[in-house]
Amino acid sequence: MLIIGPPGSGKGTQAERVSERLGVVAISTGDIFRANVKGETPLGIEAKKYMDAGDFVPDGVTNKMVRDRLSEGDVENGFLLDGYPRTTAQVDYLDGILANSDEKLDVVLQLTADDEELVSRLLGRAKETGRSDDNEAVIRHRLDLYHEQTEAVVAKYAQRGILAPINGIGAIDEVSDLLMAAIADVASAVR
Repeated sequence: MLIIGPPGSGKGTQAERVSERLGVVAISTGDIFRANVKGETPLGIEAKKYMDAGDFVPDGVTNKMVRDRLSEGDVENGFLLDGYPRTTAQVDYLDGILANSDEKLDVVLQLTADDEELVSRLLGRAKETGRSDDNEAVIRHRLDLYHEQTEAVVAKYAQRGILAPINGIGAIDEVSDLLMAAIADVASAVR
């Protein structure tokens, strides 16, 4: 599975909840990037430059990281990717990774939300957490990048018939229930 949506739409929160309910591992590229930044690894130092500017970390770095992560044993019973793929080139790369294991995505959960709501959410999160990549200019830049690049990813998955759009605005439990219902719908359609 994949969860996709603009910055601040609740992907991380909902990925954790879906992971717990279904017993699959949630894989967040953002968490992996932040851990590398905190640990000052070579990848983290490179990633920080892009993250602080609100830009996406380049495909080559991101693809390698995801490939390595998907080769670990804890993904055997399924996984939920959060924050990847963000470009159509990454979609193609992920398709290749999955094809090598005779796998494919079952569902792409798309959280939707209004840009102004997202800016407000992210500014609030920045105050709470002190994240250097959450100021208004960077947030708006990230949203612009999302609309420019990631919406093509959404369109690709919609063409495959595996996209499940869910309104990400509302109480956390309500959004979680909508996501689980969408997963159940896909599962029943596959049977």
